Amino acid sequence: MQRDFPVIENLKMSKVYLPILDKLLKDISHDYYDSKRLLAKEKIRLFKVEKIDEYFSDVHIATAGNDVVLRYANMALKTQVEKLLLSHQNK
Repeated sequence: MQRDFPVIENLKMSKVYLPILDKLLKDISHDYYDSKRLLAKEKIRLFKVEKIDEYFSDVHIATAGNDVVLRYANMALKTQVEKLLLSHQNK
């Protein structure tokens, strides 16, 4: 979304869209840091996200006694993020 800012700034109605996008980014950042703190309390941290190819990415998660690698389909991640953004926007 941050990469979309310059594109939106060039739109004719950018004054309408920029405050909406700015608020959404602030809300998402706040939620991200809250989630990160909660995971840290449980000694869980996101170690690395590694793109395998155009279809899959591996997410490396470190826990107190175990490291886990989870493979996700990029399209599924994109769809989930879109759903979360829409639900967050509708609040």
